[in-house]
Amino acid sequence: MGKVRNNIRDNVYQNLPSKNLINRKTLLAMIPLSDRAIFNMEKRGDFPRRIVLTSRNVAWDLAEVENWIENRKQSSDQARRPGVVPNFR
Repeated sequence: MGKVRNNIRDNVYQNLPSKNLINRKTLLAMIPLSDRAIFNMEKRGDFPRRIVLTSRNVAWDLAEVENWIENRKQSSDQARRPGVVPNFR
């Protein structure tokens, strides 16, 4: 009975979409910004949201971060600077 249950469980997990998560150290190696800058961008909705794993550990979805990088490469928009009003002359 245990072997059948394990096979069913394995089949269920194989059908779930896989997510590769990265920790803060890996994220900071990919994105040369400070923790605070990333946190502020997350709050504004300008950066992928972190996933809280435990009370002391967070991670980000690698695919979402890579997609954000590609979007930034393609974008002609300049990053918003806090407290600076854009000049639209």
